[in-house]
Amino acid sequence: MRIGELARLADVTTRTLRHYDELGLLTGRRGANGYRVYDDADLRAIREIRMLVGLGFALEDTRPFVECLRAGHERAASCPDSIAVLRRRIAEVDDSVDRLQEVRGELTRQLGEASRARCEFSGIDP
Repeated sequence: MRIGELARLADVTTRTLRHYDELGLLTGRRGANGYRVYDDADLRAIREIRMLVGLGFALEDTRPFVECLRAGHERAASCPDSIAVLRRRIAEVDDSVDRLQEVRGELTRQLGEASRARCEFSGIDP
């Protein structure tokens, strides 16, 4: 299939596909007419990339998953490099959650202080 059809099936723009191609994330081949020709494996790779990007992965972090699919594995996350990226991403998410909990705690503390100060100013019991 040509790039327009692939874009339509994957629900992305042709510009996005060209970008993926430049990064080596797609394996389109040149047809006799000079146009890039893509197949179902490329469509599957694009869907995997979009799903991972939707989960917050950087494009480069999707490479091991795409390579795993290209190697013939049924699941993109079944290869050691993919698993390593998943573990690293989980650790990053855990760090973000910890940081957000710290921020929430500080905001809650400040709100409590502000409420008490407002009550004291108004002569109301908190």
